[in-house]
Amino acid sequence: MGLNNANDSKRFLNGNLTIWDAEGPPPAASGTTVLWRTFTAGTSPECVSIPRLIEENADALRSRYLAWVYELGELRINGRRMVDHLQLRPGFSYWWMTLLVEKCNYSKSPQIDDAIRLLAFTDWSVGRAITHITLTSANAPLAECLRGWCEKIGVAFEWRRLPKPAVQVSWLRRAYAALPATIQAWLWLLKYLLERWPLRGAGLRAWQQTMGSVTFVSYLDNLVPAAVKAGRYESRYWGSLPELLQREGCKTNWLHLYVKDALLPDASKAAGIIQSFNNAGWGMETHATLDTFLTRRVVFQALKDWFRLTGMNQVLKGAMQPESREALNLRPLFIDDWQQSMCGQTAMANVLQHNLFETAMNSLTKQRVGVYLQENQGWEFGFIHAWKTASHGQLVGCPHSTVRFWDLRYFFDPRNYLRANKNPLPLPDRVAVNGKAATDAYLAGGYPADDLVEVEALRYLYLDTANVQAPQSAAITRQVLVLGDYLPSNTLLQMRLLEQAVSLLPQQLSITVKPHPNCPIQAEDYPALHMQISMEPIAILLARCDVAYTSAVTSAAVDAYCAGVPVVSVLDPNTLNLSPLRGCTGVRFASTPEALSNALIAALTSFQPSDHQPAYFTIDAQLPSWRRLLL
Repeated sequence: MGLNNANDSKRFLNGNLTIWDAEGPPPAASGTTVLWRTFTAGTSPECVSIPRLIEENADALRSRYLAWVYELGELRINGRRMVDHLQLRPGFSYWWMTLLVEKCNYSKSPQIDDAIRLLAFTDWSVGRAITHITLTSANAPLAECLRGWCEKIGVAFEWRRLPKPAVQVSWLRRAYAALPATIQAWLWLLKYLLERWPLRGAGLRAWQQTMGSVTFVSYLDNLVPAAVKAGRYESRYWGSLPELLQREGCKTNWLHLYVKDALLPDASKAAGIIQSFNNAGWGMETHATLDTFLTRRVVFQALKDWFRLTGMNQVLKGAMQPESREALNLRPLFIDDWQQSMCGQTAMANVLQHNLFETAMNSLTKQRVGVYLQENQGWEFGFIHAWKTASHGQLVGCPHSTVRFWDLRYFFDPRNYLRANKNPLPLPDRVAVNGKAATDAYLAGGYPADDLVEVEALRYLYLDTANVQAPQSAAITRQVLVLGDYLPSNTLLQMRLLEQAVSLLPQQLSITVKPHPNCPIQAEDYPALHMQISMEPIAILLARCDVAYTSAVTSAAVDAYCAGVPVVSVLDPNTLNLSPLRGCTGVRFASTPEALSNALIAALTSFQPSDHQPAYFTIDAQLPSWRRLLL
């Protein structure tokens, strides 16, 4: 398959081709220049934009990458599939917990973006008489992939190696990163046990004696501060659902994965709040954490599993490329992910969590229904296996926020859903999708329609009463609401771009910044911006603003979109378009200061409030679909 771009036959002037993977514009070249991380091809007819080609051929490229991951798992080594070599328990393969299957391209495995770019580039190159490729880049794995491809197709290759970008990290982190993966795993385990040991036994007796028949698995963050202060469980992940279940007399169990944040800065504080939740639940709610089940026996069993993985690694580590007639080998991009998954910190974390889930599920009375936050992280597949092995009832995965097109965690090659082989992909019995957008995304990815059930969007119920008005006069000071991101790198890009654009914007602007709870923003870090920082609920802030400026990834962009607020979002040239509003009409994207200022001005001057909210989420405060599913 070749990718099409307008006037390609005219653009390709000779056999020389330069791939520009660097900051700033490329120098003049005698031939075609391939822009690796730039969305626009500029004014030069000899430039080709890889990010633009990716967006024009997104469906095909995503399918090809998912197929590559599937075929890697099906690769036969000594007569057995990779999936079967990694069987950790009867019917369950550790393969499903690896970083390669998780496909977290926005944080854990950003090199996936280069894999997609390579697929787009090699498709575009089909039928073109390339004789020499020059890569300008600091990316050694990318250079290795391109060098191998060029050797197979008979093209000369040159790598103009750039210095790696300076990254400010502590000497301790640099020293840790330089250690072998196995040593990292042991140090991680020691640190984890020291930090989490205070949670051991927190809520254990209540868990073992519970009368509840519905279990939720959730993160112990995103809690409502006022409720925590009162010792009461209230989570923004689940909205009003816990209160509804209590009113209906449905006793529930809550297994929390502790996440350090400002409210619960350490495990001792978390253990105390678990006790408070159980006291306040009056027997209707039972709370424990995954670390409640830490014992020496669990740690010993996890170490046995880890040693098994390190042994398997010696057999499998050289066999990461599926059999194919294609010249492109993506293996160099994923060597680190493989090592971390098989013998490093990721491997240790995965086997420990799997053993903790097995202990937690086996010590729980038989459950009628289970619900967990579904993001398709590695631990979730271990949990699914533990739930079903313990013979509990129906299990429901709940994607609690948005399902982005390029968030590859939510998508698998459709052949995985056939489940015809030994050790199949662990799946919940149902997936509770929170509206039309999520339903369409799952169906487009080939997910079995019969396994989907549409429910109300618990995190977004406030949108039912959202009422956004257009500005009354151009003379009124306009309010820009900045919605931060979970990842510091995304937030930094977003804020720096705004800082560079502010001199191009009208002076009658008031800037309010709402950071993500797990990624604080300090005003002194951005002296060019006169801004207020607010942690008020997003519903209140959206009612006051005239335009929302969001990071490239945050799901908060959908809050603004569904509330009728015009949205301007960062378009990060270094990544795929991970915006949850990709493809939505009326949303503006910007990757330069000039484009950002133009987009903000256009959003402020052309906004017309809509009489109807976009059909993105299912909204009904009475939660009829959740009632049918759980009660």
